[in-house]
Amino acid sequence: MNKIIKAIASLSGVALIGLMVGSCNSNPDSAGLEYMPDMYRSPAIEPYVDYGEIRGVINDSLTGELSAMTPPMRTIPYYGTNAEDVMMMLPYNRKPSSIFAMTHGLFNEDYTTNEEPDYEYNQAAADKNPIQLTATNAEKTLAAGKLLYEHNCIQCHGVKGDGEGPMVTAGSYTGAANLAELKIADGQMFYSIYYGKGMMGAHRSLVNKKEIWTLIHYIHKLQNADYGSNFDASGLISAAAPVASDSTKTVK
Repeated sequence: MNKIIKAIASLSGVALIGLMVGSCNSNPDSAGLEYMPDMYRSPAIEPYVDYGEIRGVINDSLTGELSAMTPPMRTIPYYGTNAEDVMMMLPYNRKPSSIFAMTHGLFNEDYTTNEEPDYEYNQAAADKNPIQLTATNAEKTLAAGKLLYEHNCIQCHGVKGDGEGPMVTAGSYTGAANLAELKIADGQMFYSIYYGKGMMGAHRSLVNKKEIWTLIHYIHKLQNADYGSNFDASGLISAAAPVASDSTKTVK
């Protein structure tokens, strides 16, 4: 009888050791062997995932359905505790014209009530870039702007901003603005990138407000090679890129 008990104890010990060893993992971030993970690790819904197949179970009613919903109008994402960044990321105060629904696919918007199509665009000329270029942040800001430009603009506007990007030279797209010679106010440039203008579509879903203002600094660099290198005694930029007297010039 004792032999049987000892044999069972030995086998149990071997099984326990085997279970412990099997639960080990060389990955330091791994929790090891998980017993019934569904009991405590619920599968979270993730954006941009096709849930037509969930763990091998096909659900045709969910195939191709977007899991990321559009946030309610005027909701504000969390952007930290830096007051300047938070203020910059608040909802844009300029509204699109209702004509944008036909020209740029901006449906169900809070449109301006002014009947003049370019009213808000013209008003945007008064908006100043909240990111002030200084001797201490110029290099970093312009480098970030260049990266954003290369990811979002270069394909149409070209390396030099001359409107001769690869999509234009290949004949796939026309009407790209020559940014190197564009002379409009920063606020109008922001409005054009945010909502779209001419042949260019809205970019607000691709770049946020802070990134758009950063992009505008780099566009000035394309217009003037010395932009971001001349500063006054206080460390502020001494001269911004010139703005044309005709601030209503169309941006394509």
